[in-house]
Amino acid sequence: MSLIEELISEFKKLPGVGEKTAQRFVYSILKRPGQDVLRLAGRIQEVVETVRPCNICGMFTESEMCEICTSTNRDSSLICVVEEAHEVEAIERSSGYSGLYHVLGGRLSPLDGVGPDELNMVSLLERINNASHAIQEVVVATNSSVEGEATAVYLEAVIRPLGPKVTRLARGIPVGGDLEYVDHSTIVEALVGRKEM
Repeated sequence: MSLIEELISEFKKLPGVGEKTAQRFVYSILKRPGQDVLRLAGRIQEVVETVRPCNICGMFTESEMCEICTSTNRDSSLICVVEEAHEVEAIERSSGYSGLYHVLGGRLSPLDGVGPDELNMVSLLERINNASHAIQEVVVATNSSVEGEATAVYLEAVIRPLGPKVTRLARGIPVGGDLEYVDHSTIVEALVGRKEM
């Protein structure tokens, strides 16, 4: 396998990147000036070496704790649980939510070998139990896929006995849709219309 084929193969490992897109990426890189490509490679290396999950919520950050967890302007009685870190950005862009977050790092999928132990669930339960300010509500904002729904049902079953109200985003988000691609007003409506599970 040539170096070009190996690089195409690496790009194809990224979500949403197929053979043709990977080829376009590689040939675009080959056309760019060497210093631009090395700068890109340096940025990728810097991100890999510097960015890590927040010690509290799992959101990616360059510090031990993210800006949201350290903010004094957030409602600390409210936690929104999402599957992936990029979904925090989608909700934040909507400007319709002012609580804290918890990133699971995926969703339950027994067929793929993903159970509760493979997700960031234990730390969520510890957060709820050990919060200095009582957690009043946990908003389950998993996606509307079969796996997302299964994750929501599981979370409701383990969180409710701990005391907080457990709510789910309203159905403004299309079934099978990912939060990353939903427009701001739909996210705001879904947050406003959330209901107890």
